Amino acid sequence: MLIGGSTHTIDAKGRMFFPARFKEDLWENIIICRGIEKCLMLFSPAEWEIFSEKIRKQPFSISSKLQRYFFSTAAQCSVDAQGRLLLPQALREYAGLEKNVMVVGTQSRAEIWDIEEWEKSQLSNEDVKDIVDSIDF
Repeated sequence: MLIGGSTHTIDAKGRMFFPARFKEDLWENIIICRGIEKCLMLFSPAEWEIFSEKIRKQPFSISSKLQRYFFSTAAQCSVDAQGRLLLPQALREYAGLEKNVMVVGTQSRAEIWDIEEWEKSQLSNEDVKDIVDSIDF
């Protein structure tokens, strides 16, 4: 399970140290794609298949758009022997990742955010309360 968050720095070559606590779930064959929000989503091959299948099950008019959005810029990557992950330039540009990033686990996937975007995206306690109150939680 991917949980927790930590800050990291992207070097001049587009590499960042990848959290060791994610080693069991995400280390080799990481699939990285654009996020729904301005971030990157990282999946294990098994979770990528689940994600892909959800998209494939949608009506064609929806699935074709989502497939183009997520799959056209997706990349398969691995963490190197020094524990670094090279983030493809097109994906870094999409998410605005230049220097300081936040890596967060969201149970079945990880996300990489520009630190400022991450801070702007955070819900207030009141927002969380309202969401919890609106669903069967």
